[in-house]
Amino acid sequence: MKIRILPLTITAALTAAILFGGWFAYRHYGIEKPLDRIAGSVPGVTSAVVETTNGQVNIDVELKQDANIAEVYRKLKEDGASEIGSKKLNLSAEGATNEKLEQAWSYSLFDVAQAMENRQYTGIREAMNKLSDQYPGVTAETSMDEDNVYVTLRDGENAKFVILPRQPATMEVWPNA
Repeated sequence: MKIRILPLTITAALTAAILFGGWFAYRHYGIEKPLDRIAGSVPGVTSAVVETTNGQVNIDVELKQDANIAEVYRKLKEDGASEIGSKKLNLSAEGATNEKLEQAWSYSLFDVAQAMENRQYTGIREAMNKLSDQYPGVTAETSMDEDNVYVTLRDGENAKFVILPRQPATMEVWPNA
């Protein structure tokens, strides 16, 4: 039996094109587009860009000044649960920030980093209260869920949104149990 190279090559190329094309089409039209529509319908979101990779879904959102970042994350996770599936949701948020907000965040960054490292999340709220005293006109809001700590800094018409991923405490095995 003689194997023909040309038909075999064409068949392999067509098979690969159909498989990979179908996979890319499913990822784009079955996951990214529906999540893009969901993100666009969440109150406070002006625009969203969705990107999927192996094991995670990355959503970059542009938020209005009065948006509630924790509510945006919760709504995306709930409404997009069928598209996200078992993948990890990574949300990054941008707002109309200014130099004062950036300086205020830099001022409190060490206190926030220490609180996150030690899992003393009340330290974040204390750092934000101290920040409001140091920078008049800047207000800070903090909230937390099982996945993230959310910090929103506002100064008039400007806002800075920060999402800090939590590392929940894990149960350890005791040697005498």
